[in-house]
Amino acid sequence: MLSSIHPTVHATNGSAATQPTQPTTPTTPTTPTSGSASPSSSSSSGVAGVSLGGTDFLTLMLAQLKNQDPTSPVDSNTFLNQLAELSEVQGITQLNTSFSNLQNSLVSNQAMQASSLLGRTALVPSSSVDLATKGATITGAVAVPQNSSQVLVDVTNSSGQVVQQINLGAQASGISNFTWNGTLSDGSQAPAGQYGLTVQVNGVATGTNISTYVNGVIDSVTMGSGTTGMSVDVVGQGPVALSNVLQISN
Repeated sequence: MLSSIHPTVHATNGSAATQPTQPTTPTTPTTPTSGSASPSSSSSSGVAGVSLGGTDFLTLMLAQLKNQDPTSPVDSNTFLNQLAELSEVQGITQLNTSFSNLQNSLVSNQAMQASSLLGRTALVPSSSVDLATKGATITGAVAVPQNSSQVLVDVTNSSGQVVQQINLGAQASGISNFTWNGTLSDGSQAPAGQYGLTVQVNGVATGTNISTYVNGVIDSVTMGSGTTGMSVDVVGQGPVALSNVLQISN
């Protein structure tokens, strides 16, 4: 009997060499950290391309609870933080899906609206006009910067020479329309080609940049991608950003 308890006495006295072998304690599964069951893992691709969802996250959390060390349980705040992160990630995922659906819907609506622009007339900024045929009529507008007693639109040829002058008379500040009937100052029809537009406004210093606009038929519409918006292809003017179109009419 003494020999049977002797090792115990030595063990009590702290002798490591004579300490009896203790029964093997079942290995406690490593307690997952908050990062191991974080929502970021549940929303990303796992091993071998497996995607974990919210249900998988809760399963992992329950397994963590079942296998935690009873003498050192995981802090409940850790689980609350994990649940909060899961809700946040799921909310962001749902928001991204909603925005994606909204974007697709807007693109579809934009395409339908774009188709209705074909064949209509757009007033676009331009300092030149393309006379498609001899003696054709051109319409446009001038952005008059201030009230003036006289506004003149000069039509110039490729050499910069004034070949026709359109007198708009007194105009208030704003957009003033003009029409060129395709004739030269001598009354003859102007040949087809490119002509420049310059404006003189009484009371405004010479050389001041005054915007001019020209009407043209919309031949096609280009849908933008990314940061590039929709553009329209105007006959005689080429592609013009829809945001730069001043007016669209039948």
